[in-house]
Amino acid sequence: MHRLLVVDDDSDIRDLLAEQLGRAGYVVGTARDGAQMRHALAREHIDLVVLDLNLPHEDGLALCRELRARSSTPVIMLTARAEPIDRVLGLEMGADDYLAKPFEPRELLARIRNVLRRTEALPANLEPLAMRRATFAGWVFDLEQRRLVDPAGRVVMLSGAEFRLLRVFVGHANKVLPREQLVALSSGRSHGTQDRAIDLQVSRLRQKLGDAGGADGLIRTVRNEGYVFAGVVTLG
Repeated sequence: MHRLLVVDDDSDIRDLLAEQLGRAGYVVGTARDGAQMRHALAREHIDLVVLDLNLPHEDGLALCRELRARSSTPVIMLTARAEPIDRVLGLEMGADDYLAKPFEPRELLARIRNVLRRTEALPANLEPLAMRRATFAGWVFDLEQRRLVDPAGRVVMLSGAEFRLLRVFVGHANKVLPREQLVALSSGRSHGTQDRAIDLQVSRLRQKLGDAGGADGLIRTVRNEGYVFAGVVTLG
């Protein structure tokens, strides 16, 4: 059975979701804050985290960013605010889906099933690789520190989406990756209307890498197929 972790400072919501999701066949753990979330994640394998945005001490965005830097565990964010910017920030930090309160537990259940289905549908040869550091063409990509350093020793700032996309590229260097696989691997979401968004992210990442990889660059377009990271990558 899948193990879920509900992180919310409202005990009523934690208890309600634990009961409802338990009835649906999931093993459900709960946490009231970031400290309890870390403890639960260290103690056992969690297949998906339901994470409230508005938590005491550490907000859900910071916790989502931290979680995404350490693992590929899917995250569904909850918030009492329905502002579009909250949704954008949540997805930018690496959340796989987003749900505004109040909501029907059945809707959350449907979203959990969809996210787990998409995550488990990734081709076996394209599963995320465990890596802490990658070097290529004089660049250093430190995944633990979330830093990209150019050959001159300068730190190049990456957005959350750019970080995840580069992680996919270096982890699957010299493999042609269709857009739908790039979307699935970098965000866990389905392809759908994300194809233009992934093209924009690739374009921005190319600008950050500049002239690396020669005239054709490191990230090359393969016509009618997708993109390939064409370079020698050393993983550590």
